[in-house]
Amino acid sequence: MDQQCYIGIDVGGTKIAAGVVAFPSAELREKRIAPTDPQRGGQAVLADVVSMARTMAQASRQPIVGIGIGVCELVDLRGNVTSGFTVEWRGLPVQAMLSEIAPAAVESDVRAHAWAEARFGAGRAYRDFIFVTLGTGISACLVHDGVPYPGARGNALVLATAPLTLIDESGRRVQQVLEEFASGPAIARRFGASRAEVVFEAAEAGDPRALAILHTAGEAIGNSVGFLCNVLDPEAVVIGGGLGSAGGPLWDCLVAATRQHIWSDDTRRLPIVRAALGNDAGVIGAAVAACHRLSKT
Repeated sequence: MDQQCYIGIDVGGTKIAAGVVAFPSAELREKRIAPTDPQRGGQAVLADVVSMARTMAQASRQPIVGIGIGVCELVDLRGNVTSGFTVEWRGLPVQAMLSEIAPAAVESDVRAHAWAEARFGAGRAYRDFIFVTLGTGISACLVHDGVPYPGARGNALVLATAPLTLIDESGRRVQQVLEEFASGPAIARRFGASRAEVVFEAAEAGDPRALAILHTAGEAIGNSVGFLCNVLDPEAVVIGGGLGSAGGPLWDCLVAATRQHIWSDDTRRLPIVRAALGNDAGVIGAAVAACHRLSKT
C-alpha cells in the first residue's frame, strides 16, 4: 500500500519536536528538535515552527500531504489558538502560515497525543478511554470511538487548574492548584531541584523527602483522575507524558489513589495503563489529527 506523508509538529513549553510521519503505518521517518524559548514571544516561536516545517517538506523524499501541529494551549474547533499561558499564539494566523507549505490543521497537544494513542498506541483496544498527560502541565481528554472529544468550544482538556485541598509531604492540609503541586516543574520546585528527574533519582536512592513528594503528587493526581472516572465511566485510563512514563512511587500512588477515589466497584477495576508511544506521541498524534481533519474537508 502506498504511504502518504504528513509533517507532525509538537510545540511544548520546553521544546519543539517535528517529524515526517508516513501513513497508514505511522512510521516516523525523520525527527527534529529545537528549543521553544517561549519568552521570546509568539511571533518568534511561530517563525521557527514555519521554518522547520518548510525545511522538512523540502527535504522529504515524498510529497507532504498535510501538516499537523499540536500546541500546549487551548485550540478551538476551527484551529484557532485561544489561550496564551505558555505560547502566545492568540490572534496569530498559525494555520494559515503553515498552509502556505501544505494543508494544515492545528490541535491542542493533549488531543494530539490522544489521537496517537487511540490509533497506534495503548488506547487501540478501547472504545472509550480517558487520556491524561503528565509533564510540564497536566491535561486530559475523553476519547470516544478513536476520536478525542473537544467539547463545544475546544476547551474540554483542562484538568489541573482549579484549587484542591491536598495533603503535602509534611502532612499539612493545604489548598493548592494541582498543576502547581504535581506537575514536573512543581515536583522539582518542591524539592529545590532544577528538574523533576533529580527528585526521581533521589527517591530511587531512598531519600525520604523525595519519596514523600512523589507519593503526595501521585495521590493528588489520582484524586482528579478518579473524579474523571466517576463522571465519564471510561473503559480505561491511558496516562502519558514524561511523568506518566516514569513509573516508581509516583505511578504506584497515582494508580492506588485513582482506584480509591472511584465510587463504583465495577469502575474501580478498570485498566490504568501507560501510554505506548513515548516521546513520539505528540509528533505522530499531530500528524494523525491533520490526516483526520483534512480528510473531512
